[in-house]
This record gives sequence, C-alpha cells and structure tokens, in this order.
Amino acid sequence: MISLTKIEKELNDYFRVKELPEDPAFSRFIPMVYDPIGFDWRSFFEEDFVQRFNGVMMRGSETVKTVYLAVFPTDEVLESFIQQAEEGDLLFMHHPLLMECGDPRGASGRGFVPIKEQYIHQLKEKKLSVYTCHVPMDYHDELSTGLAIAEALDAKVTDRFLPYKNTGYVGLIATIQETNTKTLAHKLRDIFAIPYLDFEGVHHEQIEKVAIVAGCGDSVEAMKDAEDRGVQAYITGEVHCHIDNEYGQKKYKEMMNYVPITNMSLMGVSHSSSEFLVMKTQMKKWFEDHFPSVNVRLLHQHKWWL
Repeated sequence: MISLTKIEKELNDYFRVKELPEDPAFSRFIPMVYDPIGFDWRSFFEEDFVQRFNGVMMRGSETVKTVYLAVFPTDEVLESFIQQAEEGDLLFMHHPLLMECGDPRGASGRGFVPIKEQYIHQLKEKKLSVYTCHVPMDYHDELSTGLAIAEALDAKVTDRFLPYKNTGYVGLIATIQETNTKTLAHKLRDIFAIPYLDFEGVHHEQIEKVAIVAGCGDSVEAMKDAEDRGVQAYITGEVHCHIDNEYGQKKYKEMMNYVPITNMSLMGVSHSSSEFLVMKTQMKKWFEDHFPSVNVRLLHQHKWWL
C-alpha cells in the first residue's frame, strides 16, 4: 500500500499536469454536461481538478492498496470499481466523462454524458479516489495512447503530427514491417480485441508507413496531412463520428466526402479500445514499477464499440 499523496505527486510530475492550465477538451465538456442538469460538480470534485480538469478528481482515504485502470467511466466500469475496491483504492482513467461514440454496425452514440449521480455518491461514501489524465497522456513523449499502439505494432516512430490546442502533437507517423491491408486489419482486431473495424478507403498490397491517432481521429485535415507524408494506412479510434446530433452528422458528411478521394486504408479500432491499450501495457507497468507494493487491476469494457 502507498499514500494517495505520493501517487498523485508522481503522476502529476510524470505527465507534467501542472504545466497545463486547463484541459482544452474537458474544461468545456464537463460544464456542458453537468450544468444543464443542475449537478454541483464544482463542490463534489477536487478544487484543483475544477481548474485543470486533469489530476485527482475525487479524493478518498489516503491509503491506496489497489489501483484500477480504465478509459471511460461507463456504468460497467464504475459498478465494478465500487464493488471490488476497498476504502482508499484509486481509479485511474483517461476520461472523466463517458463518451458514447456509437457503433459502426450498431446504434449511434449520444456523445458526452455525465457520470450518474448515484455513482458519485457511492464513491464518496466508500472513500474511493479517482484520478484522470486526458491530453497529457495523449502527447507525452514516453508513455502515451499513441505510443502504446506503436509499441504493439512494433512500429518505429519517425515524426509527429496533429497539433492539439497548442499543447502538443497527438498523432504519430511510423514505419512498420511490410504488410498489407488485410493482414494489418486482422492484427488490429487481435490487438484491440474487437470483432470488426470501422473501415474506409482503399486496400493496399504493400504497407510500410502508418499514421496513429488514438481516440477521435476523424479529422479530414489530419488525414490529408498524413497522406501527404506518404502514409498508406491511418490507424485511429474512430474513422467516422457516429454521434447522433448535428455535430456528428456534419463530421460524418465531411468524412464521406473525403473517403472516395483518399489513397489510404482508414482503420478505426474504437475510441475506447484504442485508448485502453496504454492502460493494459504501459500504464500498468508504470504503476507496478513505481509502486511495487500496490496491486494493479484492469477494468475492461464488455463492449468496446459504444
């Protein structure tokens, strides 16, 4: 077991959380989902978190025996954590909100939705802690959502692209051992434990250069940039936006206008699964190396496309 204060400091230092005044995404999305329902999130969440939107979001007891790793606070993840955890245990996630991204072969998603109030109260009552690390984990130069994918593909990173809100680059350009679209797609399904890809574009018999963007990679501008750099396959969480609102429909239309003219294989492995890989590999090892006395457990989602 270890103190939450020590874990917090090492995470903050490693991901340079204090260098980012506020997370560009969740400084918008958290008020957007909680304010309309009248939930006083500023009182429930830690004072520093409501300024930065990264770091300790909820603080429980000081002694941590087990750290649980997840991507989104889905009902399934929160119920599993609350049921399994002991007082003081920590849930480390990439996102402080659930994002329903939609299923390319199923139902559309609702976008960002709040954590149900009942779970927030249960976390408080059981004195559990929650730490989230969003953008700092996307552009970190040693441990990141994108680098975990490159590592799984045994890829050599040669460049970075896709600047995000003046924080850093969240996209990677990399070379891989020569393959083809069919073989690469099969390998991605195995790595990310998904039944199918969100696929568009063309099939290549020879692929040696890829772009990697974990999470939302449905940016036509970024895809064009990657293609101009000689990329043959663009690997991301989402090729299409399957969110059922005006924004989602606009993004989907933009992508469908681009699909007929691209010469890349566009491969989506789901937002959730693309970002869970870093938890499964790099982040689990990081916690085990830094805090050998703490147990580390993964909280998988039953369904990665949601």
